[in-house]
Amino acid sequence: MQESFTSQGNSKSHIYSTTPHLIFRAHLSRHIAMEIQEQAVIVVGAGPSGLSTAACLSQHSIPYILLEREDCFASLWKKKAYDRLHLHLAKQFCELPHKPFPSTCPTYLPRKEFIQYLDDYVTHFKISPLYQRSVESAIYDEAAKKWKVEVRNVSLGSGDGSFEEYYGRYLVVATGETTEAFVPEVQGLSSFRGEVIHSTQYKNGEKYSDKNVLVVGSGNSGMEIALDLSNYGARTSIIHILSRGMAHMGLTLLKHIPYYWVDSLLVVLSKLRYGDLTEYGIRRPQDGPFSLKVKYGKYPIIDAGTCQKIKSGKIQVLPSITSIRGNDVVFENGKSHPFDTLVFATGFKRSTNKWLQGDDYLLNDDGLPKPSFPDHWKGKNGLYCAGLARRGLYGAAMDAQKIADDIKNLL
Repeated sequence: MQESFTSQGNSKSHIYSTTPHLIFRAHLSRHIAMEIQEQAVIVVGAGPSGLSTAACLSQHSIPYILLEREDCFASLWKKKAYDRLHLHLAKQFCELPHKPFPSTCPTYLPRKEFIQYLDDYVTHFKISPLYQRSVESAIYDEAAKKWKVEVRNVSLGSGDGSFEEYYGRYLVVATGETTEAFVPEVQGLSSFRGEVIHSTQYKNGEKYSDKNVLVVGSGNSGMEIALDLSNYGARTSIIHILSRGMAHMGLTLLKHIPYYWVDSLLVVLSKLRYGDLTEYGIRRPQDGPFSLKVKYGKYPIIDAGTCQKIKSGKIQVLPSITSIRGNDVVFENGKSHPFDTLVFATGFKRSTNKWLQGDDYLLNDDGLPKPSFPDHWKGKNGLYCAGLARRGLYGAAMDAQKIADDIKNLL
């Protein structure tokens, strides 16, 4: 049984179905069935950004379809995160809209507790994503004034799956900053005889005890994986660095004063806390930590104990890789070292440019917004993006609320 609601305007009212409306079923070549459904809003991606958007739309009683290519929501957290992962920022900066963390939660939530929070969030807002829907194309139909989204449904687990079409007046790209695991091209990588994994495949360091492991990439994931490996007895080799307290203070100050003033303060505090790290192979960038985030999307390093391991010599910092010869990795200083395992903590790429067509305003070729913050979330023809402001969960929550409020006003 369908439910509906009426949106009152100045001169007319609109009745929207709160369940997807099946228009018809057609048969294409090769006997592939296609379903065509229509809803007010189509949201692509059921990570924290998509869930936030769905909850905010629900608060306004705006019907939507939430498409997710994996078989669960928040797959990065549920299936592709290492065991010891904690939220790097205090919980008040990581809450999703309209549902605070329970008071019993620690300040820095571990992965399991954050997943439980997401589970409760989905239940509370009755969010029901359509899983294993891989978006093949999304294009704006000028005549109909709607977005047409073609999706491959692989949930049946046979062949290439069936195709489905969805139409919506509004389209929200909520696929996040961490879409496709990125491994850089390295000369000779295919000749490496040991194990090669991306950070999304790493769980813990138990099986790497007493092995030589090279962690490629010194962002937060790389630094924390290096620490975890060292704690398990692996011989680990791996850049504003802040303590959790510094990051918390910085984010609080950003609400009141410009980020470049906050940067100046944090750089001084970091130098006082960690000293000169150049002798250990770590050089500070010229830009401050929040400047790096605004300009390049690079997060400042939140130290969880790795710096002490580096200073003690238990973790060695090496220069950039030039090539690989068998199990030997050659570095830009001309030296080489043998390794058993390579862990690439080298981040992610976005795949939006592969399926989003006709947008020349909102997103660039790397799937990030062209407009600067805080005007980054809204495009043209009913196109929006959530969670791409390079401001983590806090930014995703703000985007979701702005998008839902804007759509409500337009409806």
